[in-house]
Amino acid sequence: MPSSNRSELQTVRDLIRYGVSRLNAGQVSYGHGSDNAWDEAVYLVLHTLHLPLDTLEPFLEARVLPDEREQVLALLDKRVAERLPAPYLTNEAWLRGRRFYVDNRVIVPRSPIAELLDDSLSPWVADPETVAYVLDMCTGSGCLAVLSALAFPFAHVDGVDISASALEVAMQNVSAYNLHDRISLHCSDLFQKLPARQYDVIICNPPYVNADSMDALPPEYRHEPHMALAGGHDGMDLVKRIIAEAPSHLAPKGILVLEIGHEREYFEAAFPDLDPVWLDSSEASDQIMLLTREQLAP
Repeated sequence: MPSSNRSELQTVRDLIRYGVSRLNAGQVSYGHGSDNAWDEAVYLVLHTLHLPLDTLEPFLEARVLPDEREQVLALLDKRVAERLPAPYLTNEAWLRGRRFYVDNRVIVPRSPIAELLDDSLSPWVADPETVAYVLDMCTGSGCLAVLSALAFPFAHVDGVDISASALEVAMQNVSAYNLHDRISLHCSDLFQKLPARQYDVIICNPPYVNADSMDALPPEYRHEPHMALAGGHDGMDLVKRIIAEAPSHLAPKGILVLEIGHEREYFEAAFPDLDPVWLDSSEASDQIMLLTREQLAP
């Protein structure tokens, strides 16, 4: 839209309508907090105008100031031109109703493991208050470490990542939730530099995208750290190491909750003798598995 015509966008409703059209025309890809143009446009407009993200209706006909309009349009232009995920533009991501700081040092939080933590992994964890130690492997932004600390109120949580820059982001989120005393962050190649403890729960959202899928990723996903997504030829490079090493770090009745996305076929080919429990989320029934220590180390 020519700049002379943009002045005709005068209300919140105008900006959202224009945003939907702009995103559709730009053929952007979603999956980083929204899955359609309407939700993304609403989010970007409300965030930029500092309006409540869950309260749209009262503001639809509110008129915007010229500088507010320009801020919104600049953000929409950048979203389309650079194909940046919306959370990288706003430096925030929302997971299970909780806000986390993000930037391009980490992948955008979206793990369905978060949904399972709403109920403290029930029924697989009978009593959340008895969980003493939790490990969040490949913690990234630290979002699952924070949600684990909230789900298991008396547990100490170790978050580990090989990326020191990712851990800088994670520390911001630990600080935001005032959980310094219950979450420790470790820079380590998987289990190598972890404290000598046995974990009641290990949760892990590792890099698992297979090579062909990596080659086909939309531009938005290519802005995320490659090492946080790529899992090798079949997506199982790190998964194989985690499966092999986890038993010695699990308590006798400990469990491993492992996300593998759309790679079930590759997982079953790599581990034909394992029979995990597949955990249902609102998104899918074959993306998260649960394995006991006994299964991993018979």
